[in-house]
Amino acid sequence: CSLDGADWMLDPDELASKFSSKTKAIIINTPNNPIGKIFNRDELQMIADLCIKYDTLCFSDEVYEWLIYKGHQHIKIATLPGMWDRTITIGSAGKTYSVTGWKLGWSIGPEHLIKHLQTVMQNTLYTCPTPLQEAVAQGLQRDYQLMGQPECYFSSLAEELEGKRDRMATIIQEAGMSPVIPEGGYFMLVDVTALNQDLSHMNDNEAYDYKFVKWMIKEKKLAAIPVTAFCGEASSKQFEKYIRLCFIKQDSTLDAAEKILKKWNKI
Repeated sequence: CSLDGADWMLDPDELASKFSSKTKAIIINTPNNPIGKIFNRDELQMIADLCIKYDTLCFSDEVYEWLIYKGHQHIKIATLPGMWDRTITIGSAGKTYSVTGWKLGWSIGPEHLIKHLQTVMQNTLYTCPTPLQEAVAQGLQRDYQLMGQPECYFSSLAEELEGKRDRMATIIQEAGMSPVIPEGGYFMLVDVTALNQDLSHMNDNEAYDYKFVKWMIKEKKLAAIPVTAFCGEASSKQFEKYIRLCFIKQDSTLDAAEKILKKWNKI
């Protein structure tokens, strides 16, 4: 069986309990890494209502905004009533154009908030990668003009990755593991509980997923990320049996992963 990103939901009461007159800001991430969940309009409205009620800023990490799969929609929380003036939206050239090594991104928001980011930027970085900024600007201008057409990179990349996502999910299920099908982004959580892999001989001070990943790299020659690396103390336990795989890979790499997973129980 498999889950998808939408199966993870915010608990309204728990979320509300985190807000008070002392709450200065909330950070959200949609599409989410590592789960691949996209907050729907009702969920975003719930967050927005709390931000407005408690006069709280919202930092919205939307770096995977174009990697949205069929049947799903990305909504910017800044577009909801009352949220523009209290939201900074974060974007990424690396994620948008698959050039993560460029380390180039942007923030969008009202002048009274952005001016403070400009102060930090001016006093943190010595210079800007102007040629890369110009290249990204040209790319954005071109793709906005091509929006909705096959040549638009925004839509063509998501379409290509959807096939890779579905292929990866099938391979994982055939190997006896349970994938979490992402609604967006290019990572997939995998529940390895059913494998019941005994790792008692490894370091007891490490979480199970850390030990599993190290074991898998050594014994299976397949790499992944332990999901508890993304967790706080309160949520680590429920993710100890999950690993994160990346499927934005060449087909040859996915072919190699498939060979490993198909003979998983034969090694």
